[in-house]
Amino acid sequence: MSTGDIVEVAAQVFCVTGTEVNWVLVREGADITLIDAGYPGDIAKVETSLRSIGSRPEDVRAILLTHAHIDHIGAVNHFHTRYGTPVYTSATETAHARREYLEQATPLDVIKNSWRPGMLRWSLRILRAGALSHESIPHAEAFPNSGALDLPGHPQPIATSGHTSGHVAYYMPSVGAVAIGDGLATGHPTSRLVGAQILPSMFNHCTSGEAVAALEVLTGLDAGVVIPGHGAPLHASVEDAVAAAKDSIANPSYW
Repeated sequence: MSTGDIVEVAAQVFCVTGTEVNWVLVREGADITLIDAGYPGDIAKVETSLRSIGSRPEDVRAILLTHAHIDHIGAVNHFHTRYGTPVYTSATETAHARREYLEQATPLDVIKNSWRPGMLRWSLRILRAGALSHESIPHAEAFPNSGALDLPGHPQPIATSGHTSGHVAYYMPSVGAVAIGDGLATGHPTSRLVGAQILPSMFNHCTSGEAVAALEVLTGLDAGVVIPGHGAPLHASVEDAVAAAKDSIANPSYW
């Protein structure tokens, strides 16, 4: 997928590609759930993606975060200030979103990994999109209830701590899809691999092995569509996607 692409991956569920990152639109009637929100430089693209499917920014009932990295929170404060949109994530990740602590790759991490193919071009693109912005979300809230949320698509949060301590995936059983955030990717400009994989270790708060283990809780889900935060949506079972991601860390190209 390339920047600006919008793909309906399941009924009324759309994967949108921004600056090297995806967000998800889930529509029910006139209402929208937005899962993740791109870089700060993607604000206009988030709004454009909503209009492209016939919706409005005002139709977003809530933003759900898989995690609070800068490439997933960029439009959150804009939506909250302009439209009063609430944002929810896990209690642990709420503290991360408020920047009570930070689990994110640093400029030094990027420099140490400058040997990776595509690193320089990727770095320049994300810098233009606001990668060094010191965003925080003081209004971030923990989920208002357990189980499926009373939001369009009725997404069910599932804790997948690993990539960050409070990382969450969102399962939509009615359409057999799961927005998996950065639990796994299907491609990244800094990776030689294609297909389901664990992101390069510099991006993860945990070890690569722990990142795979965090996904085991998803393998029993009845989902045939996996929507990653990076790379194209995958039409495969979650179990197969997790198995492929596990294999990725044994591939010499991963390192």
